[in-house]
Amino acid sequence: MTVRLRLTDLDGEPSPAAGFEDVLAARRRECDAFYAAVIPAGTSEEDTLIARRAFAGLQWGKQLYLYDLRRWIEGDPAQPPPPPQRHTRQSGRNTRWRHVNLAEVISMPDEWEYPWFATWDLAFHCVALAHVDPFFAKWQLLLMCREWVMHPNGQLAAYEWNFSDVNPPVHPWAAWQVYSIDGGRDRDFLQRIVLKMLLNFPWWVNRKDSEGSNVFEGGFLGMDNVGLFDRSEALPGGQRLEQADATAWMGMFCLKMLRMSAELAREDDAWDEVSTKFLVHFLAIAEALDDFGTHHTSLWDAEDEFFHDVLVADDGTAHRMPVRSMVGLLPLTGISIVPNWVATELPDLTDFFQGWTERRPELADALIHTNHRGYALRTLSLISRDQWQALLAPLLDEGEFLGPHGIRSLSAAHRDGVEVAIAGHHLSLRYVPGESDSGMFGGNSNWRGPVWLPVNALLLDALRIYGRGAGAGVEVEYPTGSGRRMGMEQVAHQVEERLVSLFRPGPDGRRPSTPRHHPTGPLWDAHPTFSEYFHGDDGRGLGASHQTGWTALVAHFICAPDGIPNR
Repeated sequence: MTVRLRLTDLDGEPSPAAGFEDVLAARRRECDAFYAAVIPAGTSEEDTLIARRAFAGLQWGKQLYLYDLRRWIEGDPAQPPPPPQRHTRQSGRNTRWRHVNLAEVISMPDEWEYPWFATWDLAFHCVALAHVDPFFAKWQLLLMCREWVMHPNGQLAAYEWNFSDVNPPVHPWAAWQVYSIDGGRDRDFLQRIVLKMLLNFPWWVNRKDSEGSNVFEGGFLGMDNVGLFDRSEALPGGQRLEQADATAWMGMFCLKMLRMSAELAREDDAWDEVSTKFLVHFLAIAEALDDFGTHHTSLWDAEDEFFHDVLVADDGTAHRMPVRSMVGLLPLTGISIVPNWVATELPDLTDFFQGWTERRPELADALIHTNHRGYALRTLSLISRDQWQALLAPLLDEGEFLGPHGIRSLSAAHRDGVEVAIAGHHLSLRYVPGESDSGMFGGNSNWRGPVWLPVNALLLDALRIYGRGAGAGVEVEYPTGSGRRMGMEQVAHQVEERLVSLFRPGPDGRRPSTPRHHPTGPLWDAHPTFSEYFHGDDGRGLGASHQTGWTALVAHFICAPDGIPNR
């Protein structure tokens, strides 16, 4: 059945049938012309459909968001007063964020089931949005940093039900992606976002590195139940969890700030010193990750050749969590190529580069020199070349992280589970490729096996940077154990193809990503769906079945199959 409607502000309008087909055809032509300029020529008809549906989902997810915290806490004068617990810091929600006063159109993870913003979700939305609406993408990133949203202490709001929760700091990564997708020309945006991140960075250093060891701990709810216990909650008895991914996030934060400030320094010398500041901080984090954390406990397990979280007690007792999860892969993302123009255009940063090995030779490992086809390449890496190579083996192993449709969040080697005994308590987890079997975080989210597009996007970006820098000309086995070897950029493309294949029709016409509860048949199979995350073994959609949100990154993969330009 087809229903034709026409919006009008006049009574007695003629039937909407008049001219209906002509108007609809004109709008279709305009839409096709627009996407022809966005989606690369030669893209298959099916991939074009997938990208357009993903972009449409992002547009549909825009919503007016009204939230005046002070007014909400105090209540409506014309209504009964709110419960007293709403006012207390112990039980009241967001009582430390009374400055928040939002009346903005914001990109939601899903305008029906999740009609609220989440700052780290939003950062990934913006990478996809930048292909079709770079102005809106840039505004969204800046909005989260404005004074009526960002806390006066520099913290970014997490999400509506608890702004004080801690999510990974992906804002700088997303900002550089958006800037580059938009052509690398909006220096006003770049300057504004860097200035705001200069307020955010000290919050992380002061709040999440309690020992001043440059190994970060606590929080990072974004990966939910990936660990043996809730990593966002305070631990008993003064224990502290030093996190490999937390430290990696901060290393990546430094490198993106270094890259953006270096870009600004090309036209304003004052930014040169800002670049040097973030280089110095990055080197300190790299040294801590490579050497030892608090009480001389390394996050790198030389025997397992993997990064693990370490539980540290006040008495110096340390327990390494022997879990092979996304936590141990994220140090790969701390990587950046040093552009050749730095040597001639940024004197302060260049002087530091030239003198650091003399003053601090122990830091030299973070700068990897490569000669490839007559070009001298310099790459800053949070981890050593040997660690890079070691991590690639499980990452590209189909028996561990490499699933049929992308990188899993937990190694499938843990199908039989892993157990740890700490202070008389037995903790365990196992590979769960589908819906969570744990009540942690409400049980509706699972990072113990499924494929999540946001972290896959970060890893793909890192693989390409490595392939264009320190790993130029290096071939690795893909998949591990297959005997087939290829370059890093080709590896990234192959993994990306697995991710896009989630949404392509299979031999039976049904798309792997289609949730099990969706019927089959031509009326269903023709339409790709965009779920929150995906089964680690068969790819079926899990969680919210229409949460385009960060899953719209598939459109970014299709529109930028080689990643963003290496600027």
